[in-house]
Amino acid sequence: MMRMNVEFELLADGLGVGCVPDGWAAIADLPVLILVGVTGVGKSATVEALRRKCGRISLLPNRRKVADLLVIPTVQGWDGDPPTAVTDRRQRFAYTGRYRQRYPGGLAHALSRLVLQRQPDAWPGRLIFDGLRGADEVAFAAQALPLARFAVLNAPDVVRVERLLQRQDAFDQVTDLTSVGGFRWQEVAEGRDLFKPKEQARLAAAVSRGEVNGAELAAKIAIVVAERRNYDPNAAVEILQSQVPDRTVVVDTTAHSPAEVAAAIGDL
Repeated sequence: MMRMNVEFELLADGLGVGCVPDGWAAIADLPVLILVGVTGVGKSATVEALRRKCGRISLLPNRRKVADLLVIPTVQGWDGDPPTAVTDRRQRFAYTGRYRQRYPGGLAHALSRLVLQRQPDAWPGRLIFDGLRGADEVAFAAQALPLARFAVLNAPDVVRVERLLQRQDAFDQVTDLTSVGGFRWQEVAEGRDLFKPKEQARLAAAVSRGEVNGAELAAKIAIVVAERRNYDPNAAVEILQSQVPDRTVVVDTTAHSPAEVAAAIGDL
């Protein structure tokens, strides 16, 4: 089991990093269900379906929170900068990318360092972490977290963009795009390679119908492009299926309802 030979540091109530004090437990020693997938594949819907199916689950601090508490402040410390909140998605990708350059496991490396305080009934049901992405992260987690199970969720990129548009999460923002009302593929030229002509027309039509404005669509496409640049979903699936097939399930969330996804995960 993994033990980090560094001094314990409290990150938040009941959550720390480093060596394991009495009354605490290392993530590596706990049976965690890890959701694997990029933004918009349906992780939140899956969590709610699991809650309905299992009744009792405990959500660990999610990927965003772990980045805020540990990854981004660590990189800012390398630069001699004070910890500062970062909201722009592409800036966050830059920070997490630098962390991954030093620690190839990236977010999985940070996750593996966490320790939880043991309390009566503190972890009812299954512990769930949302989530990991890409080959480097899952390869690291498969080895560093021997009790973990992995549920890989997939969805086409065009569906992911549409889901981002629908969920209206304030976190899904990119600050340096110029579209106001219309939409021009030139502003997200890199994104054109991800979508077939019919998919491009399908996304642009939402602007024409007045369902979203050009800036919203451009921002969501930029997020999907940035994630694709940093994480390869197909490589993550290949690694898990080759290294830990007995601890892995892969589900297309466009082909199955959230309840069916939860049932497939339950088979783990």
